[in-house]
Amino acid sequence: MSRGMVVDFAVHQPDREDGGIPNPHFHVLCPIRPIEQDGKWGLKQRRVYELDEDGNRIRDQNGEFVFNAVPTTDWGSPETLEYWRQTWAELCNAKFAEKELDVRIDHRSYERQGVELLPTVHEGATVRAMEKKGIRTEKGEFNRWIRATNAVIRDIKKKITLLFDWIAEAKAELAKPQAPDLVSLLNAYYTSRRAGAYSQKGKVSNLKEMNETFNYLRANGIYSLEDLERRVSEHSAATESLKKTLDEQTARMKAIKRLYDSSAAFQSLKPVYDGLQKIKFEKPRAKYKAEHETELKQFYAARRKLIGEFPDGKVDMKKLSDEYDELEQAHETTYGEFKAVRDDLHRLWKVKSCVDTAARFNERTEEQKLQNRPQTRHKKEELSR
Repeated sequence: MSRGMVVDFAVHQPDREDGGIPNPHFHVLCPIRPIEQDGKWGLKQRRVYELDEDGNRIRDQNGEFVFNAVPTTDWGSPETLEYWRQTWAELCNAKFAEKELDVRIDHRSYERQGVELLPTVHEGATVRAMEKKGIRTEKGEFNRWIRATNAVIRDIKKKITLLFDWIAEAKAELAKPQAPDLVSLLNAYYTSRRAGAYSQKGKVSNLKEMNETFNYLRANGIYSLEDLERRVSEHSAATESLKKTLDEQTARMKAIKRLYDSSAAFQSLKPVYDGLQKIKFEKPRAKYKAEHETELKQFYAARRKLIGEFPDGKVDMKKLSDEYDELEQAHETTYGEFKAVRDDLHRLWKVKSCVDTAARFNERTEEQKLQNRPQTRHKKEELSR
């Protein structure tokens, strides 16, 4: 208020988001035009004319003075927005800490946080209302795809981290004198399972599983913990590569969607622009511009984005549509590769579980041997007396 800003805000508290997550929130509408001390709206920007070496204003090829539009406030600058967002995050986190809540928010994007997830797109009130009624939308479908992909990425990265930690522990254990190797531990595991199987069906099932496990390890050249670590490292590298591919695909798909919006805006606002071109005299043109300022700005913005994609001015939306379809198919392929990595990590996780079980069995056996040895010596001493 001391700087002349008046804001409006709206509190929204929809019952539930997708998946049953409460989503209370509010929107703050901040102007970039200040209120002056007399209560009137101030200017958003002022003109700073370019001058020649003699201090005279420079004219362009149409005879108009060349100037730069300089904002009268810093409210529209990225730095100010960053400061506001950071301050709001700090206020929220301080309140969470005060209430001893184990939750925090971060104003930075996933990329800036170093979070290896794909960001969703903003859906807006209209799309969310349609989705709530069961009407599936393009943005909703896109975000469902993003969330499913992120779930796979999280699962893969979690498995990779846990497997690397376990391999480090297992290698340290196997480095001890006379410790069994990977194959020996797996043999011990399945031998123990066969011994504990009471039915013929159980024994056959154990043999089948053992055969599948050893065939899998043999087919992938895994004979030691070093081989297993190499396999997990390959999956880690593959995950990073696939994630980079998905990032590129997702970014381009979002860009195409924005171009769809720009094309729609261009088509709907072109009559307003055409109306301006029909007016030849300056005063009527100025009046028309003032009356249609918002529409013309939106039209020019849409046109700039389309020209950025199609420099020759020939807008080909079919080409963009075909590219989007290709990207969707490419995503399906990439997603399938992600699932293949996850499935293989599940196989490796099964190997880990078998080795852990066998290692625990060996430890118990050794402990029992150590406990029995002193007792045996003690009995022999009593007999000799």
